[in-house]
Amino acid sequence: MVMYLDNSRMHVPTDNLSHDPIHGYIPFSSAMQLAFGEVTERHVIDHPWVQRMRHIHQLQTAWWVYPTAEHTRFQHVLGAMHLGTRAISRLYASLLEVCSEKGESVPSRGYVESTIRMAGLLHDIGHGPFGHFFDTHFLSHYELTHETLGAHIIQQELGGCLRGIRRNPNSDLEENERLDPEQIAWLIQRPKQEASEDRPLWLRFLRSLLSGIYTIDNMDFVLRDAYMSGFSPKAFDLDRLLHYSFFSEQGLTIGSRGVGSLLRFMAARSDLFRDVYFHRTVRAIDLALSDVFPASREFLFPGNPLKHLDDYLYFTETSLLVDVPRWRKSVNPKQAELGQRWHDILSRRVPWRMACQRSLLFSENDAESSSIFSDHTLVEAKLRQLMPTDLQNTPMKVDVAWHIYRPHTRAPAANQNFFYDSARDQVRPLSCNQLFKHLPVSSRICRVYTRDAAMDAAVAEAMDELIGPSGPDDLTNM
Repeated sequence: MVMYLDNSRMHVPTDNLSHDPIHGYIPFSSAMQLAFGEVTERHVIDHPWVQRMRHIHQLQTAWWVYPTAEHTRFQHVLGAMHLGTRAISRLYASLLEVCSEKGESVPSRGYVESTIRMAGLLHDIGHGPFGHFFDTHFLSHYELTHETLGAHIIQQELGGCLRGIRRNPNSDLEENERLDPEQIAWLIQRPKQEASEDRPLWLRFLRSLLSGIYTIDNMDFVLRDAYMSGFSPKAFDLDRLLHYSFFSEQGLTIGSRGVGSLLRFMAARSDLFRDVYFHRTVRAIDLALSDVFPASREFLFPGNPLKHLDDYLYFTETSLLVDVPRWRKSVNPKQAELGQRWHDILSRRVPWRMACQRSLLFSENDAESSSIFSDHTLVEAKLRQLMPTDLQNTPMKVDVAWHIYRPHTRAPAANQNFFYDSARDQVRPLSCNQLFKHLPVSSRICRVYTRDAAMDAAVAEAMDELIGPSGPDDLTNM
């Protein structure tokens, strides 16, 4: 007997699943048959601009130090998209309630969820090779960041796809709703000083999930980077942190029972900055790259990426790391010399080695800007003055790595996260919580790099004379 299945009376799942070591299965919408003009999330994921993220490492240059941390921004943005759903699953009810109480409407859950999912998926779309390093050493010359460039790509290159999305794996948009690429582009950019009151309240609240203390971006990269580098298999309790989060009239709020999880998240993030992102060898590689990058710009890319988007689409770490070693065979002497320097870096023949390190923690009332650690050029100049005359002109670099523990203290991203004091039944600033209040605001790691180990003693002595032998932190040759 032959049996025929009547699909009209069955619910056949059409979503695809991507298996992820951090989040398990990540579902995304996909379908064999679509309504006219409809686009699925799979179409966006498969778009060349998103697939490009497979060719840019998540960890900038730290993957040269941590051999297992070979993951890319593609895996990370899928994880951020997934956390967008997890956040909205927990927060949509409170978002709807707060906005309704203020007389403001909120789109359907399908619209809100799809908006935050696409913001998570696309928030890194503007990155170039070596991530944030490329912002500093290339994009800044055109007054761009990866966020402003990404916002342009979202609106101009992906806008048509985004407007065609009708659902996600958990909810549907209403018939009269269409995703707005401009809203997604706005969400991925860090708040600026200009007022945003012209934006609907629900959208302003969502921005804290991209640029607050704990976001769908940094919650994923802390878990992912810690796991992939071998630093920690589970850096913090994501489930508990989300469970005790909600939107109050002030914004994204953490309940008192969740503060411990928030503090553990912040500690894990800070540990990663200190031990992975700011590892002494990682920073030495970055110094070597900063030596060779300015002269390489003219050979790497034709100009402003906004004017060469077709070229930028195919400009990745993969293309760069294949191209630059070939420069050694160039008939152009300058390019050939640069090619040799690139070859040395890619062979891990890094000229800089750490000679000395000092660290400082700053509390809320410290005059951080007046610290000598605020200017690496000043530190280097002072050290050279204090060193023996015959060593004052030898090669040396000072590197200051800066990490902000508490982003709410730094405008313009301030005042996006709040604390619910259950004893008082009040929503208060996070700084009202005693445990949070005693966290440092920021830290700076000052390292001196040289090319000759024979200089170490003189560098350390000069540093001790500069800040005192019992200075903030006596971590040398770690």
